[in-house]
Formats: sequence, structure tokens, C-alpha cells
Amino acid sequence: MAAQSLSAQDLSVFVSHRDGGIASMELAVDGIRCAGCMQAIEKGLGREPAILGARVNLALKRVSVEWREALLRPEAVVEKLAALGFKAYPFVPERQEDGAAAEEKRLLRGVGVAGFAAMNIMLLSVSVWSGNSGDIDPATRDFFHWLSALIALPTAAYAGRPFFESALRALKAGAVNMDVPITIGVVLALAMSVAETWNHGHHAYFDGVVMLLFFLLIGRYLDQLMRRRTRDLAGNLAALKAETATRLGADGSWISVPIAAIAAGDQVLVRPGERVSVDGLVLTGRSELDQSLVTGETSPAAVGVGERVHAGTLNLTGALTVRVEAAGQGTLLDEIDRLMSQAVGSRSRYVRLSDRAARLYAPVVHTLSAATFLGWLLIGGADWPVALMIAVTVLIITCPCALGLAIPAVQVVAASALFRRRIMLKEGDALERLAEADIAVFDKTGTLTLPEPDILNPDALPSERRAEIGALAAASHHPLAQALSRALGSPSARTDVHEERGQGLSTTQHGEETRLGSVGFCGAEAEAVPVLAAHPGASLIAYRRGAYRTVLALGQKLRPEAQETLRALRAAGLEIAILSGDRPEAVAPIADELGVSFVRAGLLPGDKLELLDGMAAKGRKVLMVGDGLNDAPALAGAHVSISPVSATHLAQAAADIVFLGDGLKPVADALAIARKARRLMLENLWFAVLYNAVAVPIAMAGLATPLVAAAAMSGSSLVVTINALRARNSAAGPEASA
Repeated sequence: MAAQSLSAQDLSVFVSHRDGGIASMELAVDGIRCAGCMQAIEKGLGREPAILGARVNLALKRVSVEWREALLRPEAVVEKLAALGFKAYPFVPERQEDGAAAEEKRLLRGVGVAGFAAMNIMLLSVSVWSGNSGDIDPATRDFFHWLSALIALPTAAYAGRPFFESALRALKAGAVNMDVPITIGVVLALAMSVAETWNHGHHAYFDGVVMLLFFLLIGRYLDQLMRRRTRDLAGNLAALKAETATRLGADGSWISVPIAAIAAGDQVLVRPGERVSVDGLVLTGRSELDQSLVTGETSPAAVGVGERVHAGTLNLTGALTVRVEAAGQGTLLDEIDRLMSQAVGSRSRYVRLSDRAARLYAPVVHTLSAATFLGWLLIGGADWPVALMIAVTVLIITCPCALGLAIPAVQVVAASALFRRRIMLKEGDALERLAEADIAVFDKTGTLTLPEPDILNPDALPSERRAEIGALAAASHHPLAQALSRALGSPSARTDVHEERGQGLSTTQHGEETRLGSVGFCGAEAEAVPVLAAHPGASLIAYRRGAYRTVLALGQKLRPEAQETLRALRAAGLEIAILSGDRPEAVAPIADELGVSFVRAGLLPGDKLELLDGMAAKGRKVLMVGDGLNDAPALAGAHVSISPVSATHLAQAAADIVFLGDGLKPVADALAIARKARRLMLENLWFAVLYNAVAVPIAMAGLATPLVAAAAMSGSSLVVTINALRARNSAAGPEASA
């Protein structure tokens, strides 16, 4: 359904209302590509007095709009965006994903068309170049030029649409982005080439135009791929939200109802194995909750009457009756979603190097070209065709091939180098932001440590008892028992086992009672004392068979290469900090082992984001490394972020970079590659500036023909590309095997 065809009734479903007659709506917008697009939308909507605010989220390609209901209809907001050149529609995750896939296909088709056309035009151009230095017949040259035009003109019209549309939107909003000089250069070069062909000229530049579009489309397509997963935030978060809840009546009856029908004050039943659907207080029952996805707490938390539970946590052992404080909106999950949207929107306002260069470069180039035309026409005494030819030569010699390739070429090479080290780049400007980082903030659970608990005191487990303990553990669905079973090789579960909720498992072997579970359940208090002293942050599982007792400590082990990675980051000038939602007693040993003094534990998602905002307010550029749902707002709000592939889907979607494997070394490798890549980007940009400083005066003086200009332009692009290849070898150590 097209945005323009949406009726007022259709749109009203997506409008939120607040006191004071203020309405708001979140819209997905096609065609948002850069900071210039953000400026065009926010300035354009800001001219409407009834609109109180418009905030563009570049990463998610969404815009949030607030307006006074009495003065503006919701469909008028969509119409105003359409007038600015942006197609908008109410945000629906499935619709946006379809639009993103369609855009990727369009760019890929453009790459294919431009590449195929460039190869064919180049074959014709080589023949003309060879003939111009020999004895080519003028009619043959004209024929080859017309063939090139027949290929280049429709190719440019089709493959150049992403740049032409973006440039028109920017100009309509009174802004300039990198696509404006590209569009002007392409159109004028094509027009001049057609004019030269019509007048039987020796030179045409169809090949250079199509090659430029081919390389730029490659960069645009890769950028689109890197952004894809960031748009999955809402869908990933929704997977943790329960759609229904079991509401209890005053007479003790119960009924399953949609979560939207649950109100504060209602009572709901949460059975073992169900995910808690509301925030509230426990009225009856006792159980253990797996809160790892929401708070980062590694051990199951015991809850009872009067204690608070949060939506998204998993009920493990006992039935609970919960009095609802918040359902749907207002829950901790909803707060995480709100924090993420706010954080991602703030980070998306980062302006890339290429956009910053374009803001200065484009006006200067256009001014110089216009001044050249007027100068030769009014002062130099040249006829207007000659003056126009010299002005076009200025545009060609300064056509932003080098600038257009300066950033994408380095990004492509650096992304390839990262991929060889099993690091996936998801945001096009992540390399620039990572290179600027001056403090690295780590989550503990699943980030500095491996995500799965392991046995910390394997000497307490005799080899002859491994099989029987593993078989007992495999019979339980408790997270600690499952972790123990995996650590022991996941043996087959025993079937003759009785499980006591919240206590453990018991069975009989050869006439002896055998138990596995809590220390009290197994009567192993004495054996637990030295184990707890040696591993204060660990979870304990006891085993008893007859008179034999032992206590195992389960906890997270440091990721491989954690020590080396932190040393490499410190050597690169970064300060190290740990922010964790886990218990202080579980975080302290890890911090001591790694030598980290800046440590905060027991943090909620909002607490982490608040600390990161405080660092940013002091001018710090924060690199956040985390893996959990509770880390997602901090990952989105940090200057740049990295997640392991074992992270929750939401954390991966919020991160700029994802790495594979258990080792932590990819974090240091990514930083090394990013810093070298940014240095190469700056070198390329400075080369483009110096090239123009030399070439422009020559062109303005009329000393360069269009052919020389095209050759100089191509040469500058070649230098930029060769320099970008240096980003291949820039990691902190040897490459990881693929």
C-alpha cells in the first residue's frame, strides 16, 4: 500500500495521543541515505508551525514526528514528506524489511548493468584511442561514439537513479550532499560527450561516466548490506514479549487473554517454563527466574512473596501469582525498547567523513566552474561554446571520483580484511567511529567471559563419577544442571529420577540414595565452605551418594585472549572499564584478574546508558563491547559497539560490528584495522584536495583539454584505489583462520 493512498482512518491506527492535544507517529521513510537527507527532512518538516518536532533515525531509516492534533491531520505529515521527495508510511517491521530488500536488489541490478555497460564501452573506447593516434576514419570514430552513447545514456539513466534522486531531494531541501556534484558531473559529462559526438569531435567521455557509476554503486550496495540488520530491532525485541497472559478472576477462575487486555492491578498466573509477560509483585508462590537476557544476572534468582518480577524473564521451577504493575507499555522491556530507539537515533546523527568533505567540496567546485565560465566569457573574450567547454573541463577534472572512492574503496578493503579475521562490519561509518574510540567499556557475562558456565574446580570431580553426575544433571531442565551436563559431555539422561522443585534431583543406585542439587539438599554444607571461599562469585551444585559428598563450582571462564586483548587496547591508548548487570561478588574476581579498576556492577539497562551518556558528555568516545539484551541500549548509545556472535539477536542488531569465535582478540584486531582505515581515508581525501589544488588552476587557465582532464580524473581514482589496498594488512596480530 503506497503512502499516498493511506486514508485518515488507516493512519489513525498508528497515531499515539498525549495530553494537551499532542499526537505522534513513527514513520518508515524510503531514501534516507546520509546526513543531508536527515537535514532535508528535519528542516522541511520544521517549517510547518503545527509540527512540534521531527527526529530522523538514520540507522533505522525512521522519523518520529510530533504535532498539534487540532492544527494538522496525520495524512498531512505523510504528504509533506512526499513534497520533500521522501516516500513515507507507518512503521511496520515486515514492510520496512521488504523495502530494504527491494532497495538492495535495485542497487545490485545497477551494479550489474553499469559493470556490463562499462566493459562494452571500454572496448569501443580503446579502438577510438588507438585510432586517434593512427589513421581512424572519422565516420568510424563517430559510429563508435554513437554506439557508446546508445549504451551509456540508458545505463546512466537506470544505474544513476540512486544518486540522481538523492541529489534532487537534497537540493529541494536547500542542502548539498556528495550526490549533488556526482549528479552534475555525470549529466554535464554526458551532455558534453553527446555534443562532441554530434559535432564529430575526437573525444567523448561515456566510458569514464559509466565506470564512475559502477564503482560508486558498489560502495552504495555494500553500505546497504551493512545497515540491513540494524533494522531488525523491533522484531528481535518482540520475540521476548509474550502475546498473552493468564488472568485470574476474583473467584479463582483463570482465562488466557491478550496482553493488551491486562491492566495494572490485575492478577496473573505464571507457570513453570513460561516467560513472564508483565512487570509486577509476587503475591503467592516461590520459584527461580532466569533473568540473564534482561538483567545480565548469570545465576537463577530465587523469588518469593513481595519480590518484583520483570517481563521477559523465564520462570523455571514454581508457579507464581503476580499482581500487575505494568503490561505492554511501561515494562522493563518497553523501557529497553525506548532507550534503544533514543540511543540509535542519537548515534545516527554522526556525520561521515565523506559527507563532511562534500559540504565544503561541492560548493567550491560549482563556484569555480561558474567563475571559469563567466571569466572566459566576460574577461577572456571567448565565445560561449569555448567558455562552456573550459568550464566543463573544470568540472570533469574535479569530478569527485577520488572523493567518491576515497571512503568506499577503503571500506571495501577494510571490510574484507575484517572478514578474513571473522569480524563482520554492519555499519558503513563504524570504522570511522571505532578509530576515534578512547575508552573501551566491557560487559562481563558472555563478553569478557564465555557465555556458558563451566566447572571452575574440576579437581573436585573424580573421573569415575563423571558419567553418573552427568546423567543426573541431564535429567533436569534447570539452567545450572544443563550447564553441568554440557560441561560433562551431555550424556544420556537418567529416567528413574525424582525432581524436587527448587531443591534438586534424587534417585537410587545399588541401594544407595543419590542426590544432585543445592548444598542444603545434599547436606554438603561443610564441603561448600572451602569451595565458596575459592570461588566467591560461583554457583554451587552439590552431589551426594551414600556418605560421599562433593561440591562443584559453576561460573563463567574468561574468554580466550581476554588478557592479551585488554593489553593491546591499553597499548593503543584506550582506558578500560567494566559495566555489568551481574552481582558485584561475581564481577569483582574477573575485574581483579584483568586488572580493571573502573567497575560498576548490578546495573539495569538504563543505568548503563546513563553512565555512557555521562562519558560522552565529558568528550569521551566510547567503544562498548557487550552481548546481552540488557546491553542493547548501551550498544546502540555508545559511539561504536561490538558484540560476539553468541550475543542475543537484539544485541547483535544494536551493535556496529559482530565477531565470531570464542576468543576476544577480534576486538583488538578491529580497532587496529579501523585506525589504519581512517588514516587511509584521510590520506585519500587530502590527496583529492592536493590533486584539485594543482589541476583546477591548469583547467581554469584553459591549458587542459577534456581528454587530459578525463585522464587526470582517472589517474586520481587509481591512486586512491591503490592506497586503499594498504588496509588489507593492518591487524593487531596474525590473521585468524577462516
